Amino acid sequence: MAEQDDVADSPTGWVAKHVQRYVASNGRNGHIWYGKPTLLLVTTGRKTKALRRTALIYGEDGENFVVVGSNGGSDDHPNWYLNLRAEPRVQVQVGAERFEAVARVASGDERDRLWEQMAGIFPQYRSYRKKTKREIPVVVLQPTHA
Repeated sequence: MAEQDDVADSPTGWVAKHVQRYVASNGRNGHIWYGKPTLLLVTTGRKTKALRRTALIYGEDGENFVVVGSNGGSDDHPNWYLNLRAEPRVQVQVGAERFEAVARVASGDERDRLWEQMAGIFPQYRSYRKKTKREIPVVVLQPTHA
């Protein structure tokens, strides 16, 4: 995974602080956030090609990790999601473990199943869905080291 100096953290202040605590402690401080598991996702900027890092609540599906592009129920997709749509190869940190993965958007029955799983982990996703007309994407991160 890229060194911290090579990566721009989320422009959202509280997210950037969470990411910095996570990185500084090698995942010991930040992996569990308010009782929810979180990972760090590094995407490549679709316009700048710069590395961008954010923290996201995650679930697991076999060897894969699952995240939700809720953006708090905004009508716009989060930038990290737009970035991985342009370049699906990403870097992930879960606790102290760092690895590369390929991202894909779940659809159909898989999406429905994973949506329910993620809403069980973070029930606010259900209220976010009511705030927007867009379909909130469910993203599967498949490690490439398997």
